[in-house]
Amino acid sequence: MSTIAAISTSPGIGGIGIIRISGEKAFDILEKILRTNNKEIQGYTMKYGNIVENGEVIDEVLVSYFIAPNSYTRENVCEINSHGGIIVMKRILQLCLKYGAVLAEPGEFTKRAFLNGRIDLAQAEAVIDIINSKTDREAKASVDQLQGNLSSEITNIRQELISMMADIEASIDYPEYDVEEVTNNRVIKTLEDVKEKLIFLEKSFDNGKILKEGIKTAIIGRPNAGKSSLLNILLNEERAIVTDIEGTTRDTIEEYISINGIPLKIIDTAGIRTSKDEVEKIGIEKAKKIAKESDVIIGIFDISQELNDEDEEIIDILKNKNSIILLNKIDLNKENVELDRLKEINKPLIKISTKERTGIKELYNEIEKIIENKEITSDNEIIVTNTRHKNLIMKAVESLNKSFETIENDMPIDIIVVYIKDILECLGEITGEAVTEDIIKEIFSKFCLGK
Repeated sequence: MSTIAAISTSPGIGGIGIIRISGEKAFDILEKILRTNNKEIQGYTMKYGNIVENGEVIDEVLVSYFIAPNSYTRENVCEINSHGGIIVMKRILQLCLKYGAVLAEPGEFTKRAFLNGRIDLAQAEAVIDIINSKTDREAKASVDQLQGNLSSEITNIRQELISMMADIEASIDYPEYDVEEVTNNRVIKTLEDVKEKLIFLEKSFDNGKILKEGIKTAIIGRPNAGKSSLLNILLNEERAIVTDIEGTTRDTIEEYISINGIPLKIIDTAGIRTSKDEVEKIGIEKAKKIAKESDVIIGIFDISQELNDEDEEIIDILKNKNSIILLNKIDLNKENVELDRLKEINKPLIKISTKERTGIKELYNEIEKIIENKEITSDNEIIVTNTRHKNLIMKAVESLNKSFETIENDMPIDIIVVYIKDILECLGEITGEAVTEDIIKEIFSKFCLGK
């Protein structure tokens, strides 16, 4: 394979920038551009020196060395730690390319780690999840997967199935020993055990999805009820425009906050009302759709206003969802809203003032209760966070169910082998033992350049 190079730190100005090189010629390329007093190459060491071009010093650097196979990619790897200016890093990268490296594709370093057997495909996917983590708990779940927790479980399940297939094939090859009944009982027990484990993994995706994508939380209400003001308070920044003009918010604004280590995807929506403005109407319909698809809805009402038909429509959305009702503008001391009507839908009701920032602590408490009711955990437990993994596990369970059907219908036991092979293939796609090149390309295309 070619020797690859890329900038591995984020673009922009920073204290340190890293240019990574991996491949057979990595050290040869570095020797041509690095001026240092120490020419000896030792793994897991760093050297001080200067990157030079035609005698001109480009930058003062520290270079770390990793000798194959004891490196991230299992190839010779060196990382040039330069100053973080983008101009400097680009000049060093161009020198690497000039002397024989090729620019790495997105995720190519991790792809080589996978292809060279240092990590499996599930662990490789965990790398990008760690990079994209929004909370400590999501990061921990991703680190657990990188360490091989999910992969080990999948490997153990596959081994159970492979051992069972050996028993089935023995009963087919040596029918004179009359072990069919024993084999049938063993097959049923193994299939039941495997199904229990796969169902557990499939169900864990509900937790995994929340850890990865967050609890989708929509803020809905009439125009000027205080939705955007509430968003700004939750984010502790002026993210949304707040004015006295109705219909200021016409599209959604989405941001993340973390409560008890769980990400909440907060969505500010357009005010729900009857409008003749075509753009605003699109925003209103989008607001209703998002609210109905959300895990939690915060319905905000202006306590100084009487309820109208638009409020009734909002109440109708709230009543069948995990909802919290906020009565805003208590600082006006005008309680005109019909409390009995809002209490009818039996949802937590909190009086707040976004102007004076009162009642916000009570809102957090109610959100925490909803999180606790979801019983989200990531401690000492294998959690599936990847949609691709979940879909493959579901396919494996479908094949398991077909296996049970063949047994119930007294079909020959060797028919089961067809379904077992389907299960093995599905599980092998998770770890990369049975995966196509197209899937590999798709997965690593989501990585950042230099990782």
